[in-house]
Amino acid sequence: MVSDELDKTMAYKFRGEEGVSAQEALLIVYTALKEKGYNPISQLVGYLLSGDPAYITNYRNARNLIRKYERDELLEELITSYLEKNR
Repeated sequence: MVSDELDKTMAYKFRGEEGVSAQEALLIVYTALKEKGYNPISQLVGYLLSGDPAYITNYRNARNLIRKYERDELLEELITSYLEKNR
């Protein structure tokens, strides 16, 4: 019935403007950093700790892509992924 459907709570997963999830954005940024010869883990940690976008290359639009997400959203994605794979 229609009234039953109105009582349900819908879950919404945020995706960036380009339809890229936080997980996909992190993977794209990781690949771009690696291709440019950077240590992607160090660069991502620097960005997540400081918020300074200079840690992320402009190559493949990585800097603009990662800035579409709040740092806490990215950390949530990283921690969730890690814990789900290691429990």
